[in-house]
Amino acid sequence: MKVLVTGGGGFLGTHIIKQLLSDGHQVVSLSRNIYPHIEELGVSSLSCDLSKADDVNHLDLEGFDAVIHTAALAGVWGDKLKYENINFVGSINLLKKAQEDKVRYFIYTSSPSVVFGKEDLQAANEDLAYPNYYYTDYARTKAMAEKEILKASCDDFMTLSIRPHLIWGPEDPHLIPRILSKAKEGKLKRVGDGENLVDIIYVENAAFAHVQALKALFAGKRIGGNAYFVGQERPVNLWQFINEILAAHKLDTVKDSISFKMAFRLGYVFEILYRFLGIIKPEPPMTRFIALQLAKNHYFSHDKAKNDFNYYPMISIEEGLKRTFQASLRKSSSTV
Repeated sequence: MKVLVTGGGGFLGTHIIKQLLSDGHQVVSLSRNIYPHIEELGVSSLSCDLSKADDVNHLDLEGFDAVIHTAALAGVWGDKLKYENINFVGSINLLKKAQEDKVRYFIYTSSPSVVFGKEDLQAANEDLAYPNYYYTDYARTKAMAEKEILKASCDDFMTLSIRPHLIWGPEDPHLIPRILSKAKEGKLKRVGDGENLVDIIYVENAAFAHVQALKALFAGKRIGGNAYFVGQERPVNLWQFINEILAAHKLDTVKDSISFKMAFRLGYVFEILYRFLGIIKPEPPMTRFIALQLAKNHYFSHDKAKNDFNYYPMISIEEGLKRTFQASLRKSSSTV
């Protein structure tokens, strides 16, 4: 099959492309920039700003069987309009173009944050409703796009949404570097009682979920219009997981703590102050969303993905950590 992967030069997109190639598919990568490491795989690359309708309309998607849309603006703080343009407008522009050019399947990389409000989520399933209020524009705009994409699903154009949670692994540009940076700056404090459980997912498992869903669609399974949570074999204690990462990098584990109520109030104050001053970067030292993520339970049932397209974590948490730490050691030794 011929598959377009947006965000193909990114962390998740690269692994999706590698797995698609391994399965014998023809793959084209689409990103804002051209990435040498993708072209080295023998994959053609397209450059496009999805938030610009004219740019998207100049794409030729005829002949493509599927689109896997991973491109997005991630983060917990930033310009509201930028999040809307990239995560919502860009997704809808691509969706419409795929429909016009008779692409058959459209897989959207979403996030569990689209259903995360203020309460603990424990083994939650896909029946969970969208919250009435979002504490971050990332989650809000991802939800806006997901709703429209799933609503567009029909017999001739099947769409679905994959919701991987806290993707990590070798060359992770987000989660682990963020933890290490905060620790080195002395700004990492435990929020809450330290007992909260969260879902995580190793990057190759997240990619595998997308490829498995695509296989199911190719095989004729009528799973369009659905969203799917995917994660590891079990949730982890967030603060034990963070401390394991810190210890492996020879950094002090987290000892200082702050109550959830205090962190949430501080986050609110910082948000008001930063908005009043018009500060986009750096992000506030605390936001309400960060407080919620660091203190609350947020883990999910993966039964629907298992039943509908045989998702399972190929790589265990322990093996994933081993691979991640080994890659980090190799990178450190190569820079010495």
